[in-house]
Amino acid sequence: MIWWHDFVRIIIITNTILAFYVVFHRRRSVSTTWAWLIILLVLPVVGITLYAFFGRGISQENIFAINKQKHIGLRNVQKSIAKAPKNTSPSDTSKAGNIAINFFNHQQEAPLTKNNQVKLYTEGETFFHDMLKDMVRAKEIINVEFYTFYSDNIGNRVLQLLIKKAKQGVKVRVIYDAWGSMGATKAWFDQLRAAGGEVLPFVTSRNMITRYRINYHLHRKIVVIDGRISWTGGFYICDQYLGQKKKFGHWRDSQVRIVGSASLLLQERFVMDWNASITNNQQLIRFNSTLFPDLDEKNIHKGDVATQIISDGPDRYAPYMRNGMMRLMLLARKRLWIQTPYLIPDDAVFATWQTIASSGVDVRIMIPCKPDHPFIYRATQWYANELTRLGVKIYIYEDGFLHAKTTIVDDHFSSVGSMNQDFRSYNLNFEDNAVFYDKKFNQKMVAAFEEDMKHSHLLTKEEIKKQSRALRTWQAFSRMLSPIL
Repeated sequence: MIWWHDFVRIIIITNTILAFYVVFHRRRSVSTTWAWLIILLVLPVVGITLYAFFGRGISQENIFAINKQKHIGLRNVQKSIAKAPKNTSPSDTSKAGNIAINFFNHQQEAPLTKNNQVKLYTEGETFFHDMLKDMVRAKEIINVEFYTFYSDNIGNRVLQLLIKKAKQGVKVRVIYDAWGSMGATKAWFDQLRAAGGEVLPFVTSRNMITRYRINYHLHRKIVVIDGRISWTGGFYICDQYLGQKKKFGHWRDSQVRIVGSASLLLQERFVMDWNASITNNQQLIRFNSTLFPDLDEKNIHKGDVATQIISDGPDRYAPYMRNGMMRLMLLARKRLWIQTPYLIPDDAVFATWQTIASSGVDVRIMIPCKPDHPFIYRATQWYANELTRLGVKIYIYEDGFLHAKTTIVDDHFSSVGSMNQDFRSYNLNFEDNAVFYDKKFNQKMVAAFEEDMKHSHLLTKEEIKKQSRALRTWQAFSRMLSPIL
């Protein structure tokens, strides 16, 4: 048995050396470093295997494919902004508003568009009904980009409509994340290809296993129709988001329909993602006026909601969206209300919320009452407990599952999009948010939040004290792993 002991000793020593090397050889946060180090040391061999698939950085090949893409439509967006009717302007042109606007556009990639009509959707039935109605009316182009696309009732309804439009001569393109759309096979999408549509898995979805990288996902939800109408938010294409899964029940999410030049910015995001994901140059999208229509004074929408479209991913050196949302939150003087299904902030965001709450601002964060991922939910509970102790009001939504990703700042600023308040959205996923600078739209956001509060309860210190020791231990353990969940 001596040889066996020597073999185990060699494995442990080798594993320890490898653990320290793989964790420290690349730039990452201290918390993420420690989380991976724990996994690697506690689970010899198994930990290295997990790291190989989930811990390595995004491949340089994917970064090159993404970063080489050009902003082919920004010039036309700028033209549309310049031609907007003179009487349309953001409802908040204060110095505070300009601070956030300038931050998001510091690289000239997120110009403020002023002439938008925006409608908020909070229920799956109305969202899918109106989105499908927009697709039926499409005359030239339908571009669809989703993390999750399932072969179920609503998935097949959407697919069959896209097939019909493709046969009518409408240019239909779909980008999906293969990891998030496991229920949709290649053969299923081939029905659309056969009708003349084009379908691509996102660049990070290709060869995930052979490249040992399955941790970087397209989390955006974007639909753009004829360059004029667009949708973005938190909904996916599957029955679960219609409340048809017993496990979750009623599904509460947020999506926005935008008519105006902000749609061109979502079109721009789609085109860049598409061109990064193509496998041959014949699929390359080049600039054309059908894709990016010239919205002059005659046909530009007369809405007045000032909107920025922001997007981010692990291809960037710094977490642009996380930093920008922190900057927006720090403008709060009256209220900061947030909805997120996953409450796993990094130290910077956690300190931001604590600072804002300690300044007398009404900070409220709404989370779900049930998990869809056990470890993530226990980590969410740990942060909810800690924030409650620090004066942040945590509301637990009880009417089904809360999946909305929204932020409300005072009376003028709000955001709807795909970004959760967690490490994954900050650092690993490809996300997009729409940021609005408009008092009237903000009132609708506030009203929706207040309606959700009627179906929620406020987490109290007394409730936290009643949590069992076993639950608190599970929460603390999950929190230690939160940087890699």
